[in-house]
Amino acid sequence: MLDQGNNTELPAIPAKRYFTIGEVSELCGVKPHVLRYWEQEFPALNPVKRRGNRRYYQRHDVLMIRQIRGLLYDEGFTITGARARLEGPQARMESSMSHQIVRQVRMELEEILTLLRR
Repeated sequence: MLDQGNNTELPAIPAKRYFTIGEVSELCGVKPHVLRYWEQEFPALNPVKRRGNRRYYQRHDVLMIRQIRGLLYDEGFTITGARARLEGPQARMESSMSHQIVRQVRMELEEILTLLRR
């Protein structure tokens, strides 16, 4: 995935399946109205909407918001530039590389588990 820049100062993401807009606001250091605006500007950011049109963000949404925040606030991208960066060929390549790394780590962990079970 993309480098998260200065997002190291942000709180850790709890092990939950869904997050409210208020929780995401605190986790990402962005106000709720900014999150709603980003939903319009970044098509990949699409939280689940339930009764009363309440938004529920998943972990991958929170990670994407942190990427967007890093691009806009830390790296100085415009909305258009950040959108292009997230949707462009470099983003696809980085995503593919991260999937390969995850697969490799998983294989190594399974090997370790096999060794520990002996």
